[in-house]
Formats: sequence, C-alpha cells, structure tokens
Amino acid sequence: MRLNLNQLHGHLKRDLAPTYLVYGDEPLLVDEGCALIREVAQERGFNERNVMTVEPGFDWASLFSLTCSPSLFSPRQLIELRIANIKQSEAGADILDQIVEQPSQDVLLLVRAGKLDKRTMASRWVKALERTGVLVVVYPVAQNEFPGWLSHRMRAKGLTPEPGVCDLLAYHFEGNLLAAAQEIDKLAMLHGGGSIGPEDIRDNLSDNARFNVFSLVDTCLRGELTSVVRILTRLRSEGIEPILILRVLTREVRTLSQVALRLEQGEREASVFQAHNIWSRRQPLIRKAIKRCGSNGWLDILRQAARSDKVLKGHHAGNIWQELQHMAIAVCGKPKGVCE
Repeated sequence: MRLNLNQLHGHLKRDLAPTYLVYGDEPLLVDEGCALIREVAQERGFNERNVMTVEPGFDWASLFSLTCSPSLFSPRQLIELRIANIKQSEAGADILDQIVEQPSQDVLLLVRAGKLDKRTMASRWVKALERTGVLVVVYPVAQNEFPGWLSHRMRAKGLTPEPGVCDLLAYHFEGNLLAAAQEIDKLAMLHGGGSIGPEDIRDNLSDNARFNVFSLVDTCLRGELTSVVRILTRLRSEGIEPILILRVLTREVRTLSQVALRLEQGEREASVFQAHNIWSRRQPLIRKAIKRCGSNGWLDILRQAARSDKVLKGHHAGNIWQELQHMAIAVCGKPKGVCE
C-alpha cells in the first residue's frame, strides 16, 4: 500500500501495518510522519524502541537478529531503521526481504529514508515493503501551498493569523519548513495563543528562505522574474558554484527544447512526458513553460547556455553571474530575440 502524508493519520486510526517506509526530501515532514507512527505504535503496546542507522559497514545480520529476538523490556518492540545513503540499502535487500516476508506480531519495522529515485522505487526491498506494509511518500510543500500550510500549523498551535501574516512568513521562510515551524513554535510560546498580526512578527523576521538550484529551475518555469533574481542572489551569497547552476539550467532547457519539438511534430503529450520521465507533479510547470517558447526559442536559449559555458571557462569575456541571470530570465520570460 502507498499513501501520502495527509492520508497517514486516517490509516493509523483504522490499522497498524507490520512495516512502514516513510521517505521524502523534506526532513521535517518525514520526522513528523515517523513520530505519528511511533505514537500510535506505543498506544498499541510497542513500548520498546530500537533505533539503527545504516552507515558504511552496517551489520545487517544484527537487524535480522533483533527482529527475531524477544524484547527484554516490553512484549512488543518498534525497530526504527534510518537509511542515510540509499545505495547502502542494497546490501541489506535480502535481509529486508526476509523480515517483511515473515513479519512478527511483536515487531514493527519503521524505515526512514530521504527522497527515492525511480530506480530505488523499483528495487526488490522497496517492492517488498510496499507489498507487505505501507509506503508513506512525503512531498515537499509547493510554493503556492506554503501560506496555507503555515496557516494550518499556526491554528494547530492555537494561533489565529491575521490577513497578510502567512504571506509574510512564506516570503521569509520559503523553502525552509524547519525554520518556519520553529518560528511558529516561538510565536506560540511568546503569545500563548490568539490573534497574530504582521506587527507581531515583522521585527523578528530575517530572510530565512533556503534555496537550491532546483528551486531556481522551478521558479524559472513558473515565470516569476523577481523571485528568480532573488534566488540567484542568495545562491551566489551562499557560495554555490556557477557551474552547478549552469548544468541544471542547461539540462532543463535541453529537455524543454526536445519536448517542444516532439509536441510540434504531433506526438501525444502523455507519451512525450513519459519518454522524458516528467513526473505528474512537474507537468503543469513544463506545460506553462512550453507555451512561452517554441522549440526554436529553446534552442536559442541553449545557444545562450553555450556562450555562458565559454565565459565560465574563460574562453569568452563576460561575468558568469550576469550570464546566468540573463539565461534564467530567458527561461522564465519573453526577452526580445529569444521567444516570439
């Protein structure tokens, strides 16, 4: 069975599976999903908890032995397996297979992992966990969903945000859910509950937004010029290498040019998206970007990327950060000479 995080609470009210795999690239939400499972498990008698972290040299036999051994302090035990490096989990595929195929009523296995790629999702150990237990996928909070997420979290803490408060928080904490949650906890401690206005938070806020290269790409695809400039400025201040930004932007533009060309040639959108491994959650972004430029427009941006590469390598005069900004703006807007 596969659930998203929003479905987990309802599932746990009805049932408690012998195994869970909670995974995603938002650590705060993964933590909270695991905490919910631990809370329900404790209510149902799994009072002993053993935490194991998969690191280089991890003894998989000890995990198997633990699942077969009776608990010393409780009739039932919860084993929490934290997988930091997905590649290391392949070494334990056989062990995980044995554990999930012969589950014990007195042992609950909770596996926590980061984002799983397509290859890992098709691996034997993940398939085994899905077949006999529950996979809980944790999606990042999308930019347009972030104010609503903040509002829900504030109300859960007894706070009532006044108009504009969640938008202000979203601006300062974009991409940094942990810092946002900590800020809400601080507000709850300071105010104890009740209404929160912009004046209650403005003086204490600093720009805590955390960006990465991939959030830059998605912002470009949405066509948000102001945010693009802001993210690039932050990446530069954090010491992110320009070559990483150029590689990711170029890869995205190359995909867009190929997708646009195939659609112009009459191929079905669903087939094209599948051929380029474009997930359903990203398809609206791709559609929006494709509408702005035809295949020739994307090829022009690829030529711009080639120029940026020469600047980066010192073969052409120019400022690489200006080049990256021009390229990013070309992806998200309609500068003259790039898109018709």
